[in-house]
Amino acid sequence: MKRDIALKAPATGRLVEKAAVSSKGFTPTALLERAFALAFRGLVYPQIWEDPIADMDGLQIGPGDHVVTISSGGCNAFSYLTASPAKVTAVDLNSAHVALGKLKRAALMHLPSYQQFRRFFAEADSAGNVEAYHRFIAPQLDPRSRQYWESRDLLGRRRIEMFAKGFYRYGLLGNFIGFVHFLARMHGVQPARVLEAQGIEQQRAHFEQHFLPFFDKPLLRWLTRRKASLFGLGIPPAQYDKLAGGRTMVDVLRERLERLTCNFDFRDNYFAWQAFGRGYAKAPEASLPPYLQEANYKALRLRLGGIEVLQANMTDYLAGQEAHSVDRFVLLDAQDWMTDQQLNALWAQICRTARPGARVLFRTADEPNVIDGRLDPDLLDMWQFLPERSAELSAQDRSSIYGATWLYVRRD
Repeated sequence: MKRDIALKAPATGRLVEKAAVSSKGFTPTALLERAFALAFRGLVYPQIWEDPIADMDGLQIGPGDHVVTISSGGCNAFSYLTASPAKVTAVDLNSAHVALGKLKRAALMHLPSYQQFRRFFAEADSAGNVEAYHRFIAPQLDPRSRQYWESRDLLGRRRIEMFAKGFYRYGLLGNFIGFVHFLARMHGVQPARVLEAQGIEQQRAHFEQHFLPFFDKPLLRWLTRRKASLFGLGIPPAQYDKLAGGRTMVDVLRERLERLTCNFDFRDNYFAWQAFGRGYAKAPEASLPPYLQEANYKALRLRLGGIEVLQANMTDYLAGQEAHSVDRFVLLDAQDWMTDQQLNALWAQICRTARPGARVLFRTADEPNVIDGRLDPDLLDMWQFLPERSAELSAQDRSSIYGATWLYVRRD
């Protein structure tokens, strides 16, 4: 039977603190964890930074499947609908991410045309978006989401107006990317110029000539030694050390930027446009997430009844579901944050709710597997790790910011 566990829109601060703060007292680590939890209360990811194409290749979502995923910016949850699952449940600790997911759902359902939907979320920089919000979307939103978008931020700006000024420049990540652009310009580097490159050879030449020297700058090295410097990437103190993997952080960031710049043609990689152009390319043929592509628009509108967006901890959500009721689990990089107790509690619920043949996909900041030696062997024995497929998915991920992708399949 389905367990009766209430999921009544808990406060973001309490959920994030429970997930991100594991140290007590007033030690430097505890203070950093609390600072991150405070920073994580607002909008963090205007766009998710996991590649949905890689996800769907690994997950093999099929008709009838129930997919449970962490929402983040919601791009992937909506993109999974293109694979025709029966249901997608997107959960997130952060109420701003939940409000963004519900805004996307209402916009898909109620904006009159694809062109208006594209203008709202792909271009995201037109006053017409605010007008469209009030005319078509706001009357259809739940009160809590509407309150979020129509309330004001710390600078007194109504949040919905972000879609008139370049939405992807906002949020913790958008501000972080903007700060990195500012640092680069201070040192004579114009990040957006790399988008003029025609093909991978020119992209690499630009990286070696302009970006590589930037990583030798003393200011950048000094900044990246501070764990708080990566809060803008959504990286808590517990994940900073995993991302570093025993190396200096500036070396890790240089490696990831090289992968983003040199491994994928920009014409097919909207993550590069977000990193270097602070938004999607505006050409009609521009690379976009699947949920924003015109070819998927009509089908997505028909399938919107199959998606729900909830503010909840994934472990708590799964605890309220029937046994053997979920087919696909997407954990993003959340396990990098977790204590051993949290990790085992999550997998206990995954094991209970997973149908035979279910798949679990997650990412890690560094290359070592975050569950090895930490997960109860009785839980781990229920799953088969697919190393070759995982390596392929890691190489396929166009966002290029993670150390590895991991894919597990439940044994029969």
